[in-house]
Amino acid sequence: MSFFYLVAFLSVIFSLMTIFTKNPVHSVLYLVITFFTFTVHYIMLNAQFLAVVNFIVYMGAIMVLFLFVLMLLNLNKDTEPMKSPLVKVMGTIAGMCLLATFLGAFRALEHNDILITPHENIGLVENLGKVLFGEFLLPFELSSILLLTAMVGAVLLAKHEKGVKKQHG
Repeated sequence: MSFFYLVAFLSVIFSLMTIFTKNPVHSVLYLVITFFTFTVHYIMLNAQFLAVVNFIVYMGAIMVLFLFVLMLLNLNKDTEPMKSPLVKVMGTIAGMCLLATFLGAFRALEHNDILITPHENIGLVENLGKVLFGEFLLPFELSSILLLTAMVGAVLLAKHEKGVKKQHG
C-alpha cells in the first residue's frame, strides 16, 4: 500500500510540474512521466488492458506527436502571444473551479465508509469485452460512428480541390 501512495505522490508532483513548467517541451516530458505513473497505477489495480492502452496510445503516440509538434513550432518568447486580461481572469476562474472540485472531493472522501472489495478479474480484457459488447453496446456503436464521421471529415478538410490554388505568399 505504501508503494501505491508513493506512485500517487509522484503522479501529483509530475502533474504539477507539467502545469508550472514554462518550457513546453519540458512540460510534455513531465506529462509523459505522469502518464507512466498512471500506467503503474493501472497495473497495481489489476487493469492490464488499461495499462497497455495507456502506455501505447497516450505515452507512445499522442505524447510523441505533441513533442514533435512543439519542436517543429520552435516556440520561444518572441513568438509567444501576449495574454490579455480576459484570459487571466478566465484562468483564475478555472483555477477556482478546480480548487472547489478538490475541496468537494476531499469532503466526499471523509464521509465515505464504503468498503471496496477487490475483484481479481475486474480489469481484464475478457470482462471489459463482456461489458462493452453487452451492457454498453449502443454507446459503443454510437461512438464508433462518431469517430468514423470525424475521420471522414478530417480527410475531406485535408483534401485539396484541384481547381483551388494555395493562397500563401
